[in-house]
Amino acid sequence: MGAVADRPGAADAAIGVLMLETRFPRLPGDIGHPGSFDFPVLYATVPGADPGTAVRGDPAGLLPDFVAAGRALVGQGAVGLTTSCGFLAPFQTALAEGCGVPVAASSLMQVPLVQRLLPAGRRVGVLTADAGALGPAHLAAAGAPVDIPVFGPGRDSHFSAVYVGNRPTLDPDRARADLCAAADRLCADFSDVGAIVLECTNMAPWAADIARRTGRPVYDMRHLLRWFRAGLAARADSEP
Repeated sequence: MGAVADRPGAADAAIGVLMLETRFPRLPGDIGHPGSFDFPVLYATVPGADPGTAVRGDPAGLLPDFVAAGRALVGQGAVGLTTSCGFLAPFQTALAEGCGVPVAASSLMQVPLVQRLLPAGRRVGVLTADAGALGPAHLAAAGAPVDIPVFGPGRDSHFSAVYVGNRPTLDPDRARADLCAAADRLCADFSDVGAIVLECTNMAPWAADIARRTGRPVYDMRHLLRWFRAGLAARADSEP
């Protein structure tokens, strides 16, 4: 495991984001929009890591490139790392070991905590960019139950075409409709869903819409990163 980098003060403690190589728009709330966070964020795009490969292909061959990019961000001052795609949960251990700082590779890592918060008889449901591609390996890597309810917009949806198909134009209203319809189905098919975790970091701009539509609390990558960074900043502030 590499050495932990020199840590800046709390106000400057930055989270490094390992980004897929994309061309779709980044709305406020999206992990790729700097205005989504009230703390410093450093970005590094991993060449060749396109959404189709990350979600529906086999990104394992890109792991060395993610580690190299992560080390570069740590060298720039990042005190922790994350990625822009929830499907990269299987990279969690290798990134932490290879980069020497704490890592929150996927929004799916929230699932075990949220599950513990719910009353008996309720469980977490996951809204994902591609329900057919999200498998037991992704869930297990995040510490989530492999039999958790999972649903997502169809592969023929506008949301999927833009964010998995990597198209350069977006109709936010159509994307909102796709996600709300998928959330409706998730809650209808699994009536015991008591909270929803958004696997896809690109869904965050519509998290409030999904919560209003379903009446369930919704957790996205921003929630995880605020918590993640708070602990790292507190550590930095407590050190001489």
